Amino acid sequence: MQLAPKNGPAPQGDTPGGERANILIVDDLPEKLLVFRTVLEELGQNLVMVRSGADALREILQREFAVIMLDVNMPGMDGFETATLIRNHRRSAHTPIIFITSYADEIQTARGYSLGAVDYILSPVVPEILRSKVGVFVSLYLMQRQVERQADARAAMMASDAARRLAEENDRRSAFLAGASQALNRSLDIQVAMQELVALLVPERAATALVWIADPELGRGSFAIAARTAGGGSATVAFGADLAPADAVMAALQEAATSRRVAWVADAAMPLRPGALGHPDGDLGEAALASVAAVPLLFGERVPGVLLVASAEDGAWMREADLTLVHEVATRAGAAFENARLYRNLQHEIVERQAAQQELQQASQRKDEFLAMLSHELRNPLASVHTAIEIIRRVADKHPKVTWALDLAGRQLRQITRLMEELLDVTRISQGKITLKCDPVDLRVVVAHSVETVHQLLESRRQVLGVAMPEAPIWMDADGARLTQVIANLLHNAAKYSPESTPIDLRVVVDDERVEITVRDEGMGIDEELLPRIFDLFAQGKRGLDRSQGGLGVGLTLARRLAEMHGGRIEVHSRGRNLGSEFRVTLPRRATLRASAPPGSLAGPARDGPPERILVVDDNVDAAQTLATMLEMEGHAIRTAGDGEEALEVAAQFQPAVVLLDIGLPRLDGYEVARRLRAGGGTGLLLVALTGYGQYEDRRAALDAGFDCHFVKPVEADSLLACIRAWRARAAAPTLGA
Repeated sequence: MQLAPKNGPAPQGDTPGGERANILIVDDLPEKLLVFRTVLEELGQNLVMVRSGADALREILQREFAVIMLDVNMPGMDGFETATLIRNHRRSAHTPIIFITSYADEIQTARGYSLGAVDYILSPVVPEILRSKVGVFVSLYLMQRQVERQADARAAMMASDAARRLAEENDRRSAFLAGASQALNRSLDIQVAMQELVALLVPERAATALVWIADPELGRGSFAIAARTAGGGSATVAFGADLAPADAVMAALQEAATSRRVAWVADAAMPLRPGALGHPDGDLGEAALASVAAVPLLFGERVPGVLLVASAEDGAWMREADLTLVHEVATRAGAAFENARLYRNLQHEIVERQAAQQELQQASQRKDEFLAMLSHELRNPLASVHTAIEIIRRVADKHPKVTWALDLAGRQLRQITRLMEELLDVTRISQGKITLKCDPVDLRVVVAHSVETVHQLLESRRQVLGVAMPEAPIWMDADGARLTQVIANLLHNAAKYSPESTPIDLRVVVDDERVEITVRDEGMGIDEELLPRIFDLFAQGKRGLDRSQGGLGVGLTLARRLAEMHGGRIEVHSRGRNLGSEFRVTLPRRATLRASAPPGSLAGPARDGPPERILVVDDNVDAAQTLATMLEMEGHAIRTAGDGEEALEVAAQFQPAVVLLDIGLPRLDGYEVARRLRAGGGTGLLLVALTGYGQYEDRRAALDAGFDCHFVKPVEADSLLACIRAWRARAAAPTLGA
């Protein structure tokens, strides 16, 4: 058990620093423990009382005691055995032990002192004697503790001062290295980095510093040098590839670069003058350089350069710690120089890539211009051929072979026209010249038009098209004509790459947010390596020498780009060659249901009427003549003109009712001719534009110039004649209120 001291102040002289000592009292008799407590509690210390040797040993393991009072005669483990075990413990090996006994002879006393006892006290004890003896040992213990605390405080103070000085030095070192990193990385220009490096060390940390570039990608052989002026003031920095250090200096630089270790200028070359390092400034004084070290700048396996530092003859800076600091700076410089190398290479790469990109853009632009020009230039001969076919169809005998030949020529002409339109559309999309005219459209009507477009191809190949879509109108915001192109191109692709007499499925699934159109076939499929680039321009699978499928590889490209312009996407799936393919178009809906209005007829009633005076204006003689011949066969009076000015002259004499006018005319273009005809009193004329330019902007420009209709070459004869009949019907209809 442990007994705390009585309440009240402890004796001031016995407790230095206010610390209390622990006193261990060991006796098997409770009444004796009570006596000891009464006698010793006046000392104001911590009294720990136990009744056996085992309990005493347990307490010693837990705390340190100033003195131990030990009864000799105890049952079980007596006092001597307990003392022996106490002395074997490191903490209590030198703790004073006072034996308390009722009987002591010389043998017993000698044994006690041999165990390290400091005193024997016979029982019954004299309180003053016991209190005095125990108080002496307590005072000695407390004074020893105070001396230890003072020693610890002095050691702590010395350690604190050393740590503070080390911390201050580390702070200065860290601040210098941080400033060095900032200065070295301030610019990615290698010349700036070299000058910053040598300026960091001179004049505060070295008399002279030189950096030499060893990497060919950074300009091997370049130097930057900084040297302390004769007055010991600021450094003067020089840069260039024409500096000429002494041979011994160059040997040290090259050795450091080769060995990747610090190299020293040979003792035989020492002492060196500052000018021996190659600095061109003559105002460097005559003070000799005592030590010159070349430190390689390392970054991984590369050695961008070498840093050479030199101390003055009376300088003591080239200690191990200073050389370590130079190594730290060299490491940072190596990283900064590597960044400069990467930046320089990147700059070269950027210039090369920009040049290559510019060349590619120019080549792409030339390609687009060529395709656009090719498509446009093909329209005139195609228009002539198309009109010639229509003339033959009207005048030739109805012989089966003639009909077959004309149908064949018509199909091939339409195929050429479709390919030409696809080429032109892809070019326009690439140049950003196509804009969508989105209006509410019924997707069912769009699908019907798409199916009608490929009907002849499907019929010629005896393929069966299955269409599954909702019966109710499917309203969505889209450009109907362009969306028709998307679906028709997918159907055309499925028919072209599927064997004859095979089924093709078209399925439309609709929800409130989107529309999904799927075209599935059982054709030749798509190879795995072709799938990622199937939508690339001109991308096609392997073909035989017969090229039986035909095409240029632009239809899918056009379909994907038009779908993306609608905010949608096209995905393709195929299990491989001869396993068919599936194209899925997903489009946002963004439209509300509305009642379907019956489509109006632009052609008007197809009825015969009186012949008209028609002026055909085209700089392509064949196109003008074939169109004129076809119209003459319909009973109309025809005149032709080959350029804009001739058209105005003929119109003034001929007084036509209808003018079929090409846009791209020499001397005066079709827009200007139309404006002048309208301004000259031709308000009742039917002005029809026949041109190779068919974009929305072209149609708008034609209407703004005064045209009534706009046709893209080659024009269907029936459509042109229907336009004339419709105009004639409107002119003949009674006006409102007449």
